[in-house]
Parts: sequence; structure tokens; C-alpha cells
Amino acid sequence: MPLSEYEQRVLEQLERDLGSDAKLGSAMARASRPRSRYVWAGVGVVVGLGIVVTGAVTQLVIVGVAGFAVMLAAAVWALLTPRPAGLRAAGGTAAKRRKGDRGFMSRVEERFERRREQGDI
Repeated sequence: MPLSEYEQRVLEQLERDLGSDAKLGSAMARASRPRSRYVWAGVGVVVGLGIVVTGAVTQLVIVGVAGFAVMLAAAVWALLTPRPAGLRAAGGTAAKRRKGDRGFMSRVEERFERRREQGDI
């Protein structure tokens, strides 16, 4: 279903606004993360799974629990990969905004309200 002319204009305006927001661009930029960390975490999960299976076969609960702990630790280690310093700084500045510096969503909401009041919607 094609967009109406109004929807097309709104979409183009949103794209322009998103492109001009430097803070949003730097916050959304994806830096390459070390793949080796994920590979080693995958190896750790497989080793932990092997220990869990060994614990189940030998019927030693403590071995199964240790295997689960190894799997969990490897997965958490992979998921908690530290973010590059540039992204961390960009995300932290949003909480320290000045009163006059409104966020993107508040500007969009204000525009929407204005258009609704004018009868454009």
C-alpha cells in the first residue's frame, strides 16, 4: 500500500531531522566488537554443556551445577562486552541536557500536536 502525499512529506521530514541529530547518530553508530570474544564464549558454553552432560551421566549433581555455572559465566562474559568509549560518552550526555535543549521525541510530539490542532491530521 503506497503512502499518501502527507505521509510521504512527514517521512521525509523525519528523515531530515534524524540525519541532523549528531548525538543520535553517534549513539546509534555500531562500532565493531571483537569477534574473538564471542568465539571464546561459544567455546566456554560448549565446554560447560559437556560438563553438564558429564554430570548427568555420572549422576553427580555438583558436576552438573559446575557445568551450568561455566555456561552461564561464558554467556554473561560475551554479552557484557564493554562498549567503545565514544559510544559510552554519547549515551551519557542525554541525562545531562539543559532545560532549553529538548529531546527529539518531545519535538516530534509538539509538531504532531500542532498539526492536529491545525487540522492537518
